Amino acid sequence: MLGVDQMSERRMTSTDLQLYLDRIGVHGTVRPDLDGLRRVHRAHAESLTYENLDVQLGVPVTRDARASFDKIVRRGRGGWCYEMNGLLGWALEEIGFDVTRLAGAVMRGAFGDAITGNHLVLLVRLEGKTLIGDVGFGDGLIEPVPLEEGATNGNPFDCRLERLSGGWWRYHNDPRTGGPSFDFNPDVADEGLLESLCQFLQRDPASPFVQNAVVQRWKDGAHWSLRGRVLRVLTPACEEKSLVASAEEYVGTLKSAFNLDLPAAASLWPKICARHEEFFADKDPLNEAPAMSVDDVRAAFARRE
Repeated sequence: MLGVDQMSERRMTSTDLQLYLDRIGVHGTVRPDLDGLRRVHRAHAESLTYENLDVQLGVPVTRDARASFDKIVRRGRGGWCYEMNGLLGWALEEIGFDVTRLAGAVMRGAFGDAITGNHLVLLVRLEGKTLIGDVGFGDGLIEPVPLEEGATNGNPFDCRLERLSGGWWRYHNDPRTGGPSFDFNPDVADEGLLESLCQFLQRDPASPFVQNAVVQRWKDGAHWSLRGRVLRVLTPACEEKSLVASAEEYVGTLKSAFNLDLPAAASLWPKICARHEEFFADKDPLNEAPAMSVDDVRAAFARRE
């Protein structure tokens, strides 16, 4: 694994950039302007899949953007925030954008500053403006949004930015989605903190990413998610849910709905079923909101402290 200093010295070659643009379906010249940023961000968000299946399989995950490039571009996989936003940020820098990697904080409102670094957020300074880019929240932005308070048009659902005290901002997701919010601060760009949380969240037994298999993507204006056995398609107007019945169906759903050809995921089925029975012991999985488990987060970070 590359250290933080080594990672910052690695440059994406023009060949790498072209392979990345081909992977996300962007054709023609991309300039470091607002149109270019929107094209690349939207194409990445709509063509690639958020997934934490390597964490589930016990495969080490790194923040090294070259490793993310190999996994996502060459091997046709997706990734979680450190990989998805790490790769996007790397590509944007090669195109010529001014990018800062921020140590974001999912659910900071509930757990405080201790969870800072559990999300990677991209800040892009362009033509005298500051924008937020994020293709690693799973059900968050499709397009980058200006750093301005109020409702955003970053995806088809209701989301907004709120200015907090101390230089912090909060991105509020649609209440129907799985991740309620994340905070970020333009002055908190701590690579060491991001690295520490990346390692912690893939190893701690109570980490939500260790506890739960999550796969998500945007497709034709709808958000598709597979959380354990629950497959959900959400649009601004409606919601449809169903249960995956077997390991074979799980692998098939990954391929047909999420463009992930990963036969090894069949080995996760016993763990997925056990987690499903635990989480929905007294709940209806087809009527339960897909919220992140607060108990998982609290247990994980209690041990870290």
